Amino acid sequence: MRAIFPGMTRTIGLTGGIGSGKSTVARLLEKLGACVIDADAIVHELEGPGQPLAAEIGESFGPRVLRPDGAVDREALGALVFRDASARLRLNQLVHPRVGGEITRRAQAARNSGVPVLVLDIPLLLEVRGQDPSARALLGLEAVVVVWVPLETQIARLMQRDAFPREEALRRVSAQLPLDEKRQLADHVIDNSGALAETERQVQALWAKLVGGPAEAR
Repeated sequence: MRAIFPGMTRTIGLTGGIGSGKSTVARLLEKLGACVIDADAIVHELEGPGQPLAAEIGESFGPRVLRPDGAVDREALGALVFRDASARLRLNQLVHPRVGGEITRRAQAARNSGVPVLVLDIPLLLEVRGQDPSARALLGLEAVVVVWVPLETQIARLMQRDAFPREEALRRVSAQLPLDEKRQLADHVIDNSGALAETERQVQALWAKLVGGPAEAR
């Protein structure tokens, strides 16, 4: 990768899988100076009370997936779509265009502000965008970073974090492209299966490649 010159923003896509620790890597990159646009956070905003997307989801899936204030009940919606591939596809068709448009808007604003590294943190990047060269070009991605852990680590983390039984944890992991396949599509891989210090070392090495110099945390 080339070093950054003044006024140049490097844009990378960050993805992984549920339970992989992608958010940890995003926080480490942000600490080093990256601007992180979090697709999940945008989804939360757009599914909030009074938002058009929340109303559309309620119309499509029924009032059982909405809270009394009109916001999407993510737990109820997740229980539905992780058991029904057709429902998951229908949800994606509602969510992805709105979220994609907001990511594009925020990314352009970040580039205009002159940030050195822009990280687009998109959980389903390789499922819906990253394998299509034209989609990567649309997002302005120069590289895709995959946060990887073994399958059993994903399952164990979900069981511990969300108190899921093994069957439910496996169902949710299986709804995404396997991490072993994602790593084959990546430009860079962060192995997050070890200690945090080792993950930090890998992130700092990646940062040095992105900016052309050693990493110094803010």
